Amino acid sequence: MKRLWIFVVALSAIIGGCMYVSETAAEEAPMRLTAIDVGQGLAVLLEWNGRYAMYDFGPDSVGVVDSLVARGVDTLDWVVLSHFHRDHIGGFMELPGRGVFVRRLYVGPDTACSFFCDSVLRVARTLGTFVDTLLRGESVSFGEGVNGMTAGGDVVAGAGCALDECPRFDVLWPTRYTRVGENRASVVFLGRLGVGKLLLTGDLDSVGERLLLEMNPTLSAELLQVGHHGSAGSNTLKFLSQVSPKYAFVSVGAGNRYGHPAPSVVRKLNVVLEDSTKLYRTDLHGSISFEIYPSMGVVVPASP
Repeated sequence: MKRLWIFVVALSAIIGGCMYVSETAAEEAPMRLTAIDVGQGLAVLLEWNGRYAMYDFGPDSVGVVDSLVARGVDTLDWVVLSHFHRDHIGGFMELPGRGVFVRRLYVGPDTACSFFCDSVLRVARTLGTFVDTLLRGESVSFGEGVNGMTAGGDVVAGAGCALDECPRFDVLWPTRYTRVGENRASVVFLGRLGVGKLLLTGDLDSVGERLLLEMNPTLSAELLQVGHHGSAGSNTLKFLSQVSPKYAFVSVGAGNRYGHPAPSVVRKLNVVLEDSTKLYRTDLHGSISFEIYPSMGVVVPASP
């Protein structure tokens, strides 16, 4: 009888310990990143604690806004447009009249603004969206403006939280003292949530990658958005090796005329990742989702 009692106590302790771990994990609020399948373009939806934001918006006429509406997204805390190329901003221009409000729009100092820039700013005015420019050294988070300033001075749920409690996105590029346009002007984001890190590079080219490493010699991230849809003009082995991602994803159109992702880039990624199954492509897998937990970092992709 005594042995049975000891066994019951030990079993209860084991079960109780397991329950404690499960409850702790359940308390963590993960951030979800979804690379929406937009064909040849880029649109990344970020979700945390019931709040949403976007990094790039994909090309027009591919249903990005429809995808947001279908997911129940009616408000975006902020949208970052990495640079003013149509395959990254076209969807944004389809927002008016669709019932999706954007609190803040962030752009970089892209010197190749052109008429696309004017169109984007006109849409922002129509939506009543605040517009600001992002530069290296600044950061944004959910419910906040640049560097922790709350929108309109209001207290917003999620604003001002610690780094290990909610996501923060640090701007690594462009700098205040460089004048860049086109792909090299892409706003580069390093997202952090606890131990998890992700890197969004837009269409940054190889020269931009070199400059980025010079300013961030210890740069690393578990999850990498492969630059410029896997172009051979980006994604140098030095850059990929330094970042050393655990997972990587390419937003690319099936059978695109550019041949993206370049076979040479795929080979380099397979070497760096050490497992070809950890490279995800929207042309092969459709929309792709990852979850980032404060204590565990990036986990195996979840269903979109």
